[in-house]
This record gives sequence, structure tokens and C-alpha cells, in this order.
Amino acid sequence: MLLALAWKNIWRNKKRSLIIIAAIAFGLWGGLFSDAVMMGSVESMVETAISRDLSHIQIHKTDYEQDKDIRNFIPAGIDVIRDVKQLGEVAGVSGRTIIYGMAASPTSSFGVKINSIEPRYAKQVTNLDQQIIDGDYFASERRNQILIGKKLGQRLNLKLRSKVVLSFQNLEGNIAYIACRVTGIYKTNSTPFDEANVFVQQADLFRILETEPIVHEIAIRLQNAEVLDPVVVRLKSNYPDLQIERWDELAPELAYLSETTAIYSYFFVAIILFALLFGITNTMLMSVVDRIRELGMLMAIGMKKGRVFAMILLETIMLSLTGGIAGTIISVATIAYYGHSGIDLSAIATSLESWGASTMLYPFLPVVMYIVMTVMILFTANIAALMPAWKAIRLVPSEAIRNY
Repeated sequence: MLLALAWKNIWRNKKRSLIIIAAIAFGLWGGLFSDAVMMGSVESMVETAISRDLSHIQIHKTDYEQDKDIRNFIPAGIDVIRDVKQLGEVAGVSGRTIIYGMAASPTSSFGVKINSIEPRYAKQVTNLDQQIIDGDYFASERRNQILIGKKLGQRLNLKLRSKVVLSFQNLEGNIAYIACRVTGIYKTNSTPFDEANVFVQQADLFRILETEPIVHEIAIRLQNAEVLDPVVVRLKSNYPDLQIERWDELAPELAYLSETTAIYSYFFVAIILFALLFGITNTMLMSVVDRIRELGMLMAIGMKKGRVFAMILLETIMLSLTGGIAGTIISVATIAYYGHSGIDLSAIATSLESWGASTMLYPFLPVVMYIVMTVMILFTANIAALMPAWKAIRLVPSEAIRNY
């Protein structure tokens, strides 16, 4: 009965109730959609980095990060690759031979990271083959093919079929050279990556080095990111002498950004609810003031103050939840629409590429966000109800009936 009475009391002044419900609904919609855009942007940066070159897991020799010398390769790296491929959770494994050297054109030179790959396996781990804007991805059988980034091509004045000479230190400590022909130009969402990375085939590099296959880095792509933890634990158990690192350990700045964005999302919604708190309190105070005579009469005929308090509390909760549910429905619909179609940010592509973010943004919010938000609304409603309910139970029935 008390619940039904509280619901009817909300609609005694429809205009006032609808205004505060609309304020709650659109306030939450703005907050949740903004959070979805922020989380979608960070998720885009993480997924872009994983697909570009990071992968879910990387394996190196233990001291490789401190000494990236060409001779610091993984012992029996080919055997490790073969064994990792047998894991059911693994979608792809790519062994990389990495050398730091110089790329020289007839007009200029620039320091680069030379990534030597086996193209058919690299495609299972990264999406570089989908980023080619001119030429192809090692489509022919020609020797000494090289892929360069668009930014590096502009710096060195290179174009398709241009000749570029790579110089680097070989296994004996001497300077080695390899003359390559540009057969593909790629463009990713990261300008710094495009400027600093070139890709050649391992067969060409091993021929110049006159060595058996060596691997400095093993990149692993998983079927599902949710199995990341158990796979890492298994790999560390199988290869205790190697460095096994997750993507968030390889790029801690991205992991930190992802964590802080989630925290900020809750904080942002909390600020909106805090602002709405005063509007809800004011609405309920006006409701109590309008009904002082009625409340005094109820208490005069025997309604206990606890039930009056509970009635005001229920009115506030139901008013807040009505606005909250409306705001959630609008938010879910908006986020679902743009989460499917995306938001085109190509107008600011240059700025986004400096951060490694995609020009297509897909907003999203985890389900837990909606659950937490419901709890926050209930908490806000309880706080907002305190002052109006306290004013109601402090009424003296005789004075309320006589003076109002």
C-alpha cells in the first residue's frame, strides 16, 4: 500500500516530476555516452597496438630489453615457436628477427627498426597486410623486397620500386649491407610506427647474415583475450629461462590509460549524480511543503513517523529510478547504434595518428557499468530524501493542520 501511495504522490504534480525525470535521464545519457566514447577510444588504441605489432604475448631472451644486440637471440627459438603453435588457445605465432640499423636512399638516411618476418605467419598475428596503401604484401618471389611506412617514404623520398639500402651490424660485429626494392608501402594508425619500422623477409636477411634461422622475438596472438592469464602462466612454466610478457607489460602506458579511464568514467557519472542530487532534493522539499497539511493529518490519525519517512524515501527512489531507467534506455540505444556504425573522426586523423588511435571510434560500455550506475542512483536517491523526509517527520500535526 505504501508503495502504491508513493507512486501516486509522484504524479500529483506531473510537470514538476517530469522536469526532474527529464533532467536525470538526459544527465545520465550525457554522462554514459561520454564515458562510452572515452572507453571506446582507449579500447581502440589498445586493439590497434595489439593488431599492429604488439600481439597478446611476446617472448624474448631474459636480458633482451637491456641489450638488443643482434647476437642476443632466443636459444632454440624455432623449437619454441613449434611448441607454442600446439597450444589450443593460440591463433597465430610469428618469429621475428629484429635488427636496429640505418635505411638510406639517394637523398637521405634514417635510423630504423628492421623487422625480419615470415609473411605467412606474420599475417596470423598482425594486420599489417591489411594496411598496404601502395604495392603489395610480399606477393612475388623476388629477393630483397621491403615494406616501408608512408611516413618513412616521405622522409627518405621513397616510392614504390625505389631502392633503399639497409646497413646494420652482423653476428661478427661487422657492418653488413642489403640493397632492397620497395614493393609495398603501408600506413597504420601510428605515425611514429610508420616512420621507424621496415619489414623484410627472413630468408633474405639470413642469406646476408650467412646464418641458420635466429629469432629475437616471438609474437603470439590468442583466439580469445580472456584466456591470456592461463596461457601466460603455462608459458612461464614451460620456459622459465625466457621472458614472457603480456601486452599490458609491454605497453604499460596503454594499460594505465585503460585502467584510469574506467575509474574516471565512474567519477564522471558520480559528478553528474551529485549535481542532480540538489535538483532531486529541491523537488522533494517542494512536494513536502505542498503537502504539509495532508502529512499532518495522516500523523494525527495514527500514521507513524517511520512510515511517513519511508513514504518520502520511496517517492524519491521511485522518482530517481524512473529518470535513471529512462536515461539508461536512451544511453543503451545511442551506444548500440554508434557502437555498430562507428563515429568517423577522420577530420582529426593527424592528431589521432600521433597517439596511435583509429579514425573510426566505436563507443562501448561494459555491463558492470550499468549495474554500478543503478547502485549509485539508489544511493543518490537515499541521500536526496533525507532532508525532505526529516522535515516531514518533524511536523507537529496540530500546527500543520491549523496553520496550513
